[in-house]
Amino acid sequence: MAEGDPWRDKAEHEGIPRNSGLYSRHSIVQCENASLEMCTLMNCLGYGRPIRQARRDAYREGDRLMNAIRPGIISMITTGSKAEGLTCFYESDCDTMFVVEGIMCLENGVDSDKLPRETTVFTLNTGVCYHGHSRLNLLKRRGDIIPSIICDALCEDANGRVLLCSALFVDVANDRTFGPNEIRHERAGPSMPSSSGPYHTDNVFSLRCHCPVILSRWAERTRHWPPPDIVRKVVTMGSFVTPVGLKGSEYHHLEWRICFNTGENELMSSLNNTQVYIYVLLKMVVKDVLKPVKKEITSYTVKNIVLWLAENNPQAQFNESSLFYWLREGLEKLRTAILKIELPYYMIPERNLMAACGLDEGQKCTWVNTITDMMNEVSNALLRLPRIRKAILSHPAPLLWYNKKRVEMELLQLKNLVRGRQCMDENLEVNMSDPMLQAIWSRIAELVIEVRKRMNREGSRLNDLIEIHDMMLI
Repeated sequence: MAEGDPWRDKAEHEGIPRNSGLYSRHSIVQCENASLEMCTLMNCLGYGRPIRQARRDAYREGDRLMNAIRPGIISMITTGSKAEGLTCFYESDCDTMFVVEGIMCLENGVDSDKLPRETTVFTLNTGVCYHGHSRLNLLKRRGDIIPSIICDALCEDANGRVLLCSALFVDVANDRTFGPNEIRHERAGPSMPSSSGPYHTDNVFSLRCHCPVILSRWAERTRHWPPPDIVRKVVTMGSFVTPVGLKGSEYHHLEWRICFNTGENELMSSLNNTQVYIYVLLKMVVKDVLKPVKKEITSYTVKNIVLWLAENNPQAQFNESSLFYWLREGLEKLRTAILKIELPYYMIPERNLMAACGLDEGQKCTWVNTITDMMNEVSNALLRLPRIRKAILSHPAPLLWYNKKRVEMELLQLKNLVRGRQCMDENLEVNMSDPMLQAIWSRIAELVIEVRKRMNREGSRLNDLIEIHDMMLI
């Protein structure tokens, strides 16, 4: 851009990034205003900080209560978009990790003497696997009691060494149920999806892992973000291994993937509003525009793009007036990842998240062209996203009225989740006569009736209260 350009001036004085060739002098103010308007809309649609925090708090407390009801060898941790506070109650699956307690997987060279004697210890063998994967091929120490889910997945290699087989582990875990009225769906790798009515869960069993060398390498990187206190907190949270090998690996049935679910939840919670909105919008692009059929690209791909953007750029530059600048940067990173079939994993950069993604040349070319078109369209690109387009085309007053009711409905449902678990016995039976639960359900019914009345006044013929309730939480 030419010297004296207003975007350059703003960059120098306000920390707003320059983007050579994207913004002309004529369009800078227009793009800033459009960014501000989109941030307001994203807040209206349920992505603002207060509702995100309410969701995170509810699922964290729900996990605590459930683990207190049934203490023992399995602990439950909500992860993914629900733990990040980024999806409504019935919107997308609830990713749940079930951790087998009393088991610890250690990096080579890490002393196990400080662990309780009753802990069963496995050693990670990462040298024979792709980056970010490992075999649990040395049963270093047997604890006092080994859960059946572990015993039934043990096997031996050609040298007689004891291994924990990831494929057998998933088979054993798949025989377990997750709750009453559960409907099981087709297994997808380590994941065992299930549903109960409109509520869908994606369940993965895992083991705790202690890998200080890997986490130290991550913590010691030069970065703009996250701040030192968050880095220290993520390191203390440790990691997990999940039963899935690299697709196409000859020994994928023996391999486990190292992951950092709780640490990543903390990282996502520390993003600012603009960074969160970029993440949400990029996820919409993948889901509603690219529409991958075989998970060639996932929301996890997008998450890593946003984490790299946050780490590599000054935080002051991520403000509401620069949303479209950063959205275009995110699209460019996504396009590059597709074009080169390469995207480093944020926690372990040596692992390529696009490896074995199964993307063929024809699909790659189509997606690259689509993303390029969106980058050129700038703010108009978001009209391709159904949820954004409907909100933009809606009249402001009805939209604000409905979203106020929808947010109240979701907050009530989150309270219902927590209170339901507070009133649950060891058999997972809920005391339906609890006065607080009764008050919550009563207000939910009032809200649904109120929404139905307005819908009917405006010409809708939908009268099913349950259907309206479920639609409000999607």
